[in-house]
Amino acid sequence: MKIRFCSGFTKPGFLLVHFEPPSFFPVRSRSLSDSTFGNLCNHKKRPGIGIGLTVQCAIANRRFSSRSVDSPRRERSSRSSGRDRDNKDKDKGRGSQSLYSRPSLLDMNKDKAANRAKVYEFLRGIGIVPDELDGLELPVTADVMKERVEFLHKLGLTIEDINNYPLVLGCSVKKNMVPVLDYLGKLGVRKSTFTEFLRRYPQVLHASVVIDLAPVVKYLQGLDIKPTDVPRVLERYPEVLGFKLEGTMSTSVAYLVGIGVARREIGGVLTRYPEILGMRVARIIKPLVEYLEGLGIPKLAVARLIEKRPHILGFELADTVKPNVQILQDFNVRETCLPSIIAQYPEIIGIDLKPKLETQKKLLCSAIDLNPEDIGSLIERMPQFVSLSESPMLKHIDFLTKCGFSNDQTREMVVGCPQVLALNLGIMKLSFEYFKKEMRRPLQDLVDFPAFFTYGLESTVKPRHKKIIKKGIKCSLAWMLNCSDDKFEQRMSYDTIDIEEVESDPSSSSSFDMSTLMQPEREEPDSDSEYDEEEEDDDDEEFA
Repeated sequence: MKIRFCSGFTKPGFLLVHFEPPSFFPVRSRSLSDSTFGNLCNHKKRPGIGIGLTVQCAIANRRFSSRSVDSPRRERSSRSSGRDRDNKDKDKGRGSQSLYSRPSLLDMNKDKAANRAKVYEFLRGIGIVPDELDGLELPVTADVMKERVEFLHKLGLTIEDINNYPLVLGCSVKKNMVPVLDYLGKLGVRKSTFTEFLRRYPQVLHASVVIDLAPVVKYLQGLDIKPTDVPRVLERYPEVLGFKLEGTMSTSVAYLVGIGVARREIGGVLTRYPEILGMRVARIIKPLVEYLEGLGIPKLAVARLIEKRPHILGFELADTVKPNVQILQDFNVRETCLPSIIAQYPEIIGIDLKPKLETQKKLLCSAIDLNPEDIGSLIERMPQFVSLSESPMLKHIDFLTKCGFSNDQTREMVVGCPQVLALNLGIMKLSFEYFKKEMRRPLQDLVDFPAFFTYGLESTVKPRHKKIIKKGIKCSLAWMLNCSDDKFEQRMSYDTIDIEEVESDPSSSSSFDMSTLMQPEREEPDSDSEYDEEEEDDDDEEFA
């Protein structure tokens, strides 16, 4: 007698199981035929005796069966496994001839290591040290690496440049280098500057044009930097492309506006000195501003200096600024004059000052027997004196000597008005000829007021001299020239000359008014008395 139990579900997706009780006698059984795949239970009479165990499962129209150990399917599976083992043995014998054989992970790693070794061998052969390239994705073959190196050479980078930043070898020519360089070219960055650009900031080749570069360019334009000036900013300071917009750039600009730099001037300031965008406020900008304030320069005046000469923010406070201030005092510059000196010529706190002053002292002591203690007075009256070149100064001293001034008189003129060492020599000659032929004054008048040469001949000297002659007044050069036009007209109405009205010599240190620095910028009238062009070419900095 044979007892079978069947349970099943017609709804797909459920686990369907068909149980048959265990059997203690041999049972012949078989699985469901393909034609009855959809039936969950199959009740067929099979010959044999005893009770057999059959478990059938159906999951989402798929069936799995477990039969007794003597089932034909298990026999077929056993025979199939044997054939598979035989086939594997044959495949091992044939090796790579099998269509289905694949290299193992170990073999792939070995091949990759061998290729990298060849790439390293190529790099060492041309002088590149690949020690920092471990872990960096590199070209598979040495030929591809060779093309990459040749492309960098075309950009002007040398082996030394690549060794300074070997990670550039991880940049693909097509995926990284070409898109970045093409973008910079479209912005207006000159191809002639690419080499220096990449030497200073090779990391740009790793950047994404859309994610990294374009947002920075847009931010710069938002700071009132003209689109036509953006390429020059990038050429001067390519590192700006690596800064975060919400980081150093925004805080430095906000601080400058906070101390009084005009918002409309920010674009021009950053265009002339974009390095400001990379300066930390707490470590660089703020300490310098506060130090200048401590010397006696008002904060608003410092802001105006930054507007005119933003590069002063790049002066190292501890290494340059403070030592230079001490050097000025060592050369007899009075502490009270330091604010006006820096305000007139801020570069004086950023240059290599001591050698320059030693050279100037030696030159003038030799040429006009200058007292070394008078160097401080020269600096107070004309801070730019420290940057004058030897040749122009000697030419001006020679000119004064040929005009008839003695060595003592020349020394007195130089100490009283150092500008005579720097003015345009051609204009000085015209002024002296007029003084000698038309004004017919003694040379001592020029010794007493050497600033005569600083006034425009056509705009000031001639008109005022003619009025003096017409009125029949005898006066000093200082009374005639050292006043505004309005004040001069008032003096023309006087019956007598009050000597106390003569204003201070404009060449003296007290003539600089700090409040004028804090006034809004305005155009200054042209003057025909200018600094010597030859002297300007020789100087490190142009005069203000």
